Amino acid sequence: MNRLAGGRGFCGCGENCVVAHYGLHFGEEPPVSGTDGSGTIFFSPCNMRCLFCQNYQISQSESGTAVSPEQLADIFFELESKGAHNINLVSPTPYAPQIAAAIGRAKEQGISVPFLYNTNAYEKVETLRILAGLIDIYMPDLKYWSGKVAEALSGAPDYPAFAMEAIVEMKSQVGDLACVHGVATRGLLVRHLVLPGGLAGSRRVIGWIAETLGPATAISLMSQYYPTYRAGAHPLINRRIRADEYDPLLDLLREKGLENVFVQEMSSPASYRPDFTKKKPFRR
Repeated sequence: MNRLAGGRGFCGCGENCVVAHYGLHFGEEPPVSGTDGSGTIFFSPCNMRCLFCQNYQISQSESGTAVSPEQLADIFFELESKGAHNINLVSPTPYAPQIAAAIGRAKEQGISVPFLYNTNAYEKVETLRILAGLIDIYMPDLKYWSGKVAEALSGAPDYPAFAMEAIVEMKSQVGDLACVHGVATRGLLVRHLVLPGGLAGSRRVIGWIAETLGPATAISLMSQYYPTYRAGAHPLINRRIRADEYDPLLDLLREKGLENVFVQEMSSPASYRPDFTKKKPFRR
């Protein structure tokens, strides 16, 4: 699909980036938010169709303002001026070439904060190679082990194969997560959201991370799932996860020797706000 000629593919994106929102964000993992916040830019729409998307208002249809690479670079500098530790590009995949142009422009003009690519990992390796040398930190999700589950919940039957190949490429570009004074400067941080009933294949995902990426790989094991968007109508995912589904995975992380792990407190039914600050038993 030639978007420069007005075409739109499955994701629905056009020629220019659509920015739904940007600002300082304090709810990411500690090395990303730090003390002063992550300079987060939410792009719209998304290249997946997750039934439980927590940002469905902006991910499932185009919502926001179209910006040129030059205007996007201006946003980078605005966030840097507000004290952001990094520029956090959320759901950037459909706009990789435009983002690469904006980052190149910003680096030429002297921007000093790292760039973070916050992605569902439904990526082609060829796309990621456009970004080599421009992205400092990759923060991909590894959502599913099973293609059948990925198809049922996100409309992406080939997701696991693409995501794993993409994450290996990300690791080859930036290496393991590196921090200065507790704030990330470079490297890979893999996120995994635990789903009800083991649907995400969490045990297999953790094993793959340990065996393929290595025990030094930073991993964020998230317990924040709650049934939003269309999940309430799906009997397999219409509830929050339980402690007996999450806590055994902590034991598995120990067994696999993973050294750099962020976990979440099991939040109360009244709250789904991520909290990575209370419980970090694996940090060394």
